[in-house]
Amino acid sequence: MGIGGISIWQLLIILAIVIMIFGTKKLKSLGADLGSAVKGFRQSVTDKSEDKGANEGAQPATENTVQHSESNETQAKQQTKAKEKV
Repeated sequence: MGIGGISIWQLLIILAIVIMIFGTKKLKSLGADLGSAVKGFRQSVTDKSEDKGANEGAQPATENTVQHSESNETQAKQQTKAKEKV
């Protein structure tokens, strides 16, 4: 028995089908995008908690967070384009 009644063979079949549908390049870029999104989320959470500790009375700078997330998206797109060229 595997996870929730799904055996290892069933998981391997599902993985093979997903690879056949999307292809390895698409999955690789999807994984990179997901990783950069998680990294950006963690950085924004820590930035907000640091802002609260430093400026308890002031509001956190939302513009900085928006610019930071936009730069992360731009970096992820550039990395994806670079990987596609290779």
